[in-house]
Amino acid sequence: MKMRPHRWTPPRPTARARQTHSEPPLPPTRLLPLPGKGPEDVVLTPDGKIVAGTDDGTIWRIDPAGGAVERIAGVGGRALGMHADADGSLLICVAGRGILRLAEAGAEPEVVVGEIDGEPLAFPSNVVRDEDGTLYFSIASRRWPFEQWMGDILEHSGNGQLVRRDPDGTLDVLVDGLQFANGVVLAPDRSCVLVAETGSYRITRHWLTGPRAGTSDLLVENLPGSPDNMSLGSDGLVWVGMVAPRNPLLDRLFALPGIFRRLSWALPDRLQPAPVRSTWVLALDFDGTVVHDLQREGDNYAMVTSVAEQDGTLYLGSLSESAVAVTAVP
Repeated sequence: MKMRPHRWTPPRPTARARQTHSEPPLPPTRLLPLPGKGPEDVVLTPDGKIVAGTDDGTIWRIDPAGGAVERIAGVGGRALGMHADADGSLLICVAGRGILRLAEAGAEPEVVVGEIDGEPLAFPSNVVRDEDGTLYFSIASRRWPFEQWMGDILEHSGNGQLVRRDPDGTLDVLVDGLQFANGVVLAPDRSCVLVAETGSYRITRHWLTGPRAGTSDLLVENLPGSPDNMSLGSDGLVWVGMVAPRNPLLDRLFALPGIFRRLSWALPDRLQPAPVRSTWVLALDFDGTVVHDLQREGDNYAMVTSVAEQDGTLYLGSLSESAVAVTAVP
């Protein structure tokens, strides 16, 4: 695909963006090995199990105590963001297929959202479901497929969306022009829905109720790294997987004429700007205050794309590892 770069001057990185670990650092991780690679999102089910999908389209259920792994489904594509419902069913974003629902282990997944305005839903990123059946989901890019996700980041053309699906099936684009829309969290009081913009180091808030209903603003901007999937913790906080610290070379490329990004995109993968190995999560409240900032060098686990919190225990997913990592809030 031909790249059409949009010039952008990123906000000046804070001092935190140059640090490789937090104080206190994220405690060491314990790994729960998987038979596949890349558990991009991890969710917790009502029975206390972990669910994750790997790059071969397999959905796994993991016992966090002993590490036993069970295959519960195949979704026929790259599993991305997921949502676990109170009845044990799962919603799964699948690259190239849309949003699927798995009613129970061993069942055949059914497509819930496969297209928008006649166009296939090729790159859904994350999804949450309200109690009334309303879905809120993100589309990372409408131009670039999952396999070329870095193309969307480099192009910076704002092809991401936040979409609502009403219980009757009506689809409504709530926010357009997002920079690689990713994690989605619905506020417990239903006042707003949050969406991470991986490509611009920020989290956007769309108001659902109150005097600002129907408008959007920024919950937090100029993060020290790239936010990925998000989840609501048992502590009421928004937990954010930080896939990588900001890359100074990439920030410089954004501000230069687009030809430099076209040249970068044409290079072999090994010569393109690469994410620094880091194990990093944040927790925010709904005012945008950072409550927990937990990072360590990524010698044991890296490229954290998701985090689920339960009673102080953290379960991490990754785009590159072959395990789910377990650690705790210090």
